[in-house]
Amino acid sequence: MIPAERQKHILTLLNQQNIVSINSLMEMLNVSHMTIRRDIQALEKKGAVISVSGGVQLQQRLAVEPTHTAKSLLFQREKEKIGHYAAERIPENSTIYLDAGTTTLEIARHIAEREDLLIITNDFAVADFLISQGKGELIHTGGKINKLNRSAVGELAAQFLRNISIDLAFVSTSSWSLKGLTTPDESKLAVKRAILSSSRHKTLVSDSSKYGKLATFWICELTAFDRLITDAQLPDNIQKTIKNMDIELVLAG
Repeated sequence: MIPAERQKHILTLLNQQNIVSINSLMEMLNVSHMTIRRDIQALEKKGAVISVSGGVQLQQRLAVEPTHTAKSLLFQREKEKIGHYAAERIPENSTIYLDAGTTTLEIARHIAEREDLLIITNDFAVADFLISQGKGELIHTGGKINKLNRSAVGELAAQFLRNISIDLAFVSTSSWSLKGLTTPDESKLAVKRAILSSSRHKTLVSDSSKYGKLATFWICELTAFDRLITDAQLPDNIQKTIKNMDIELVLAG
C-alpha cells in the first residue's frame, strides 16, 4: 500500500472513531511505527489531523471563542505554571504586552510587585487586577469592547498598538497547530497582527489543550514567535518538530 492509500485509510478510520492509537494503525496497515509516524506527520502538515499521546485524532474545529469566565475554569494549574515561568524571564525595565486571556492574567499576578515595567494590555481583567494590585506603569489599548472576553478588539486597538514599540509581547490563543494560529473571531485579527509587528520579541503562551484546534480566521505562522511556553502534555513528536523550527520551547512545570 502506497503512502497516499495509507493516509486515506487513516482518515477514513478517524472519521469513524475520531481517535486511533498508533499500535492499532500498525496492526491494521501492517507497517512499522516509523511508517505510521511519517504518515501522521504528512497528514498533520496538511492540517487534517493532530498527534495525541500514543495516537492521532482529527483536527478539531473551534466555532466560537470561549468566554473569559469559561476559560478561567479550565487548566488552572497549567496556566499558573506558565504564568510563573513567563514572569520570571521578563528583563528589567521592559515594556511588555499582555494579550487578552486567562493565561496572561496569570503572568500579571506574578509581576504585580515589579515597579520597573511598563505594561500594555487590551484585557480588562488584566488591567483591573493591575490597577488594584500592580506597582508598574499601566496602559490599556482602548478600542471596541468584546464583553464576553473582557477585552478590546478591532481597528482602534490595533492602531494604538502600531504606534508603540514593545520589547516583549506575550500572546495568547484559543487554537494553534504546527502551521500557526487561528481565531473564530474576526475582530481579533487586527490586534493580534498589530502586536506581532510592534514587538521585538514575541512569546506564545498557551496550555497544550489549545494545540490541534482550528478556527476560521488565520492569524500568523507559528514561526512568528521566538518562544512558546506550554505544558508537558504536548505530544513528544510535536515538541521535537517545534524545536526544529528554531522556536524556543518551554514546558513549564
